[in-house]
Amino acid sequence: MKKPRFSLNRKDQALSALVQSSNKRILALWSIECVERVLPIFTQDYPEDNRPQQALETLQNWIDTGKFSMSVIRTASLNSHAAAREIEVDSPARSAARAAGQAVATAHVPAHALAATNYAQQAVHRAAEPDKAESAVAAEA
Repeated sequence: MKKPRFSLNRKDQALSALVQSSNKRILALWSIECVERVLPIFTQDYPEDNRPQQALETLQNWIDTGKFSMSVIRTASLNSHAAAREIEVDSPARSAARAAGQAVATAHVPAHALAATNYAQQAVHRAAEPDKAESAVAAEA
């Protein structure tokens, strides 16, 4: 059985409106929670690469202190995305690294929380057996 393709282009206007009206720190916490569920997929395959974990730590630091440095946030995000690019093939680990890169960017733009959760769901989808992919994603939603 061929696994159905997971789309990151799902547009949910109600969810988008909720994100736009929500507190950025709440969205950041939500992003961290979602990414932490899939980050073990990345660390299992790339135990020496801590860039996605550092992205989450950077975001948690912003949540804890309220201190915002665009250069620190941007660097953490770009580093996590670089880890994803270095994988070179679509995989659950690549999606998990992208999720972390998007999550930390939530400190700057709230809508990045949606991208973080979408990439986390994509990681779940890619990690699941073909006949269980859709139900695995639904269980995370």
